[in-house]
Amino acid sequence: MRLQVDTLIVLAVLSFAASESVRCQTASDTSAPRGSIHGRVVDIVTKSPVVGASISFVGTLRGAATDQRGEFTLLRLPVGNYSLAVRSIGYEPLTKTDVIVRSKRITYVEAELRQAAVEVEGTVVTAGYFPESPSQPTGVTGFTSEEIRRSPGSAGDVSRIIRILPSAAKINDLYNGLVIRGGSPAENGFYLDNIEIPNINHYPIQGSTGGPIGLLNVDFLQEVTFSSGGFSAIYGDRLSSIMDLTFREGNRREFDGQLDANFAGFGTAAEAPIGSGRGSWLFAARRSFLDLLVDVIGLGVVPRYSDYQGKLVYDVSAQNKVTILGVLGIDLIEFERAESLRNGNSTYGRWDGHEWVVGADWRCLWSANGYSNTSFSILSTRYKSRFYSTESDRQLTDENSLEQTVQIRNVSAYQFNRSTYFEFGLDGKYVTDNYDFSIVEYTNNFGDGVSALAVDERIRSPKVGTFVSLTMKPFKRLTTTAGLRYDFFEYNKLSHLSPRISWSYQLSRRCTLNGASGIYYQNLPLHLLVQRKTSEHLKDLIAYHYIIGASFLLKEDTKLTVEGYFKDYYNFPIDLSQPQLFAVDEAFGDQYFTTWQELVDVGRARSRGVELTLQKKLVRGVYGMVCGSYSKSRYRGLGEVWRDRVIDNRAVVGIEGGYKPNNHWEFSMRWIFAGGIPYTPLNLRASRILNRTVLDRTRVNLARYPDYHALNLRVDRRFHFRSSNLILYLSVWNAYNRKNIFTYFWNTTELKQDAVYQWSRIPLLGVEFEF
Repeated sequence: MRLQVDTLIVLAVLSFAASESVRCQTASDTSAPRGSIHGRVVDIVTKSPVVGASISFVGTLRGAATDQRGEFTLLRLPVGNYSLAVRSIGYEPLTKTDVIVRSKRITYVEAELRQAAVEVEGTVVTAGYFPESPSQPTGVTGFTSEEIRRSPGSAGDVSRIIRILPSAAKINDLYNGLVIRGGSPAENGFYLDNIEIPNINHYPIQGSTGGPIGLLNVDFLQEVTFSSGGFSAIYGDRLSSIMDLTFREGNRREFDGQLDANFAGFGTAAEAPIGSGRGSWLFAARRSFLDLLVDVIGLGVVPRYSDYQGKLVYDVSAQNKVTILGVLGIDLIEFERAESLRNGNSTYGRWDGHEWVVGADWRCLWSANGYSNTSFSILSTRYKSRFYSTESDRQLTDENSLEQTVQIRNVSAYQFNRSTYFEFGLDGKYVTDNYDFSIVEYTNNFGDGVSALAVDERIRSPKVGTFVSLTMKPFKRLTTTAGLRYDFFEYNKLSHLSPRISWSYQLSRRCTLNGASGIYYQNLPLHLLVQRKTSEHLKDLIAYHYIIGASFLLKEDTKLTVEGYFKDYYNFPIDLSQPQLFAVDEAFGDQYFTTWQELVDVGRARSRGVELTLQKKLVRGVYGMVCGSYSKSRYRGLGEVWRDRVIDNRAVVGIEGGYKPNNHWEFSMRWIFAGGIPYTPLNLRASRILNRTVLDRTRVNLARYPDYHALNLRVDRRFHFRSSNLILYLSVWNAYNRKNIFTYFWNTTELKQDAVYQWSRIPLLGVEFEF
């Protein structure tokens, strides 16, 4: 009934908006909806403005040129979707797609140009739809804000969008933790405007980087760059991937506002100039009403959350810009006892907490050849929960922990000449974590008793890191980057040197060979280390990356990339009482790092695979991506037995694309197939006797779930009025209602093995109104 009412409301809004849109379209040309584009063109290495660059619309003669500040403006443009071609002498051409012009709005575009390589004889100049990072040639994919916003089945969640890539395992719809090339969700790094953020999700999983719902406002994202391996020395303390995000600036010329609502919640956003256009601010707030979804998708719980985020930018001078950034998330979720009893779950309780970051970044242009970015920030995450036994009402866990970090980060670059530039900088952190949690004695998943645990620990410890990276072009077709990183953590007195190297060889203008290798270190989660005194001496995790690949520009707007990789892991924790298990994977499955008896750092893991990506940018109304991979991820505990990891999909296929017949309608889809991941079957006899889930220790990860596949669809309708814009969309997740299994468990009510399923079919209606 609720879906029918909401559908009628949306249809009524559609009818009104359609009639109003037609009235605007039939007005005289001078009163037709129009908007503007304002932008800036800079050098990708030095961040200095590119003066005199030409800006033109693809397929037309209309355009502009950049001024002394590298800025340009295009006024009174008909509303619609544009592609901007950016060209300057001495630079590679660049084409920015998905530039949306809206009524009475100013769309901001920032273009970073790469200095041109020496021309290869017999080649033609391409349009630059796929810009490349000179220092990170492998495993890098970029997404525009529009590509993020419209992605089916993502709800604007950046992590869920990344899952279309062949490097990402497809494991769990309920949580968005990224599993990249055989790495656990704890191995990913996130940077927002030069500020490192440990987790970008509501309900963050402690000791990991995942959660069920994204925290960041997708309308604020200017771009997202994702590296799935072989990343440079400027990033540390992560083994698998780096996501570099940038919030756009607010409007420097006028006030703009936005209202939006969908089944997940409602929000508002605003932006305006400050200091007569020398700066701007933007701010957004959102609150959920996910309780409306409980009956539709069968959550059985009532999650509530809200978030607030903003950015203020001010140009102190032509060479100095200061940015102030803030993000806050507040979370609450309750598992009712009655609902847990109906579902056969063994626990119920409440979890609430917060996560926030406040920081400032100072960008200084030294000269036309160099710059520095320096940020100072404070981060805080509160974990507060209490859970009880459904059967006996006995309290099982109690936690009230606070993780806080003060950090400073500097990244500087200097270009000696057109073929050589140097990056260097430092990371400094001061960790002030308070851990206060207890777990009663319990029986683990194998039916063994585990003693009670109580932790009351205060950690005060500095972490430092410094890095250098040199990119050179020793020959006209070869670009190399060599980097070295040093890290030290006072808490465990461990220090590391991490050498890294990458290269790119241009066979022709349309074909490039790439490679990368390096050593990567990461500290174990402090939440795990404080559980036992002996764990403080565990070694840091190590991963060795070896990557080789090739990219082929089939057409100016279509690119094929093939990469193969090998990752070798060392020093992973293994529990002597459960030597056949891989502790970090068990934490992923249980959504927390549970108690362990005695950990030793002898675990090994290996991951290898080959990936293929075919991507077409939006040109003439059609865009899309086809991805495929085949990989193996295995681990070894104590002894010589190698087992499949619970993140091992083997074969993965992803297809995403869309069609925009005009400036009003857009139709898109995403289909994902993934091989079933390994799991340990239940010991049915022991589960029946104990009336709880007991796994078969003789068959660890020897069974596999059925294959995963799901189809997500989306339809967008844009309305452009004289001074406002409206977007209505309908998205259907898991359109053909595939019953993908999340896990098997022992149903304590019905006394049998049961299954937890991932998302069922979910229709989502949404509206965005800009004024």
